[in-house]
Amino acid sequence: MTMRFSWLAVPVLNTLFQFFIKLGAEQLSDGGSDGWLWQAVSSYWILAAIAVEVVCFFIWMNVLAQLDLSRAFPLSGISYVLIIATGWFAFGERVVALQVVGSGLILLGVWLIAGANVETEDRGDWDAKRDGLPTGAGKDR
Repeated sequence: MTMRFSWLAVPVLNTLFQFFIKLGAEQLSDGGSDGWLWQAVSSYWILAAIAVEVVCFFIWMNVLAQLDLSRAFPLSGISYVLIIATGWFAFGERVVALQVVGSGLILLGVWLIAGANVETEDRGDWDAKRDGLPTGAGKDR
């Protein structure tokens, strides 16, 4: 799996985890702590959520091995946007304008953070090139 798809898999799998947990939670009845725990561990939705989270964990470890933490972690913020969309699409939850604006700001922030790392790297290359150029300091031309 290429790096581009690896980091994209993390917010998608996090959203899928939340989706499965929601479905599992809706099936649980209020039967005390022992009954509730047994229902949770025997729920196919919750077991699917745990499986998705384990897969996500290993993909996340792969992403962290290849990217700086400061660049990788903000990408997980995309999950917030996907959760709002999933709530609306799958559960008929209402989405208000403020959530749409907030989602846009989250995506803008992720884009700015990812771009800041690229800008810093490009500038570092420029500084190295500039330091290698003859300056001609102290000579009149």
